Amino acid sequence: MPDEIARVLARSSPSSAPGPNMTPNSVWKRMTRVAPHLIDELLAPLVAYGSNPFTLKRVDGIVLDKPGKPSYDSPSSFLVIILL
Repeated sequence: MPDEIARVLARSSPSSAPGPNMTPNSVWKRMTRVAPHLIDELLAPLVAYGSNPFTLKRVDGIVLDKPGKPSYDSPSSFLVIILL
């Protein structure tokens, strides 16, 4: 999982903050270079017990039509953007 976390962070902007704690992505990127296993270890108890912090339970979503679809009768015709 550390490889997957590093891959996702590599695509993110270093100046933006992913969540309410306002920690910039540059901090998370540096942490994965110095100690790639650390984020995985921090998340492991949450995954093991199926428990999520309240901030992850509340999300805002925006539903957008995908352009060029012949019909909007199917869920695959929409793009959902989730803001945690």
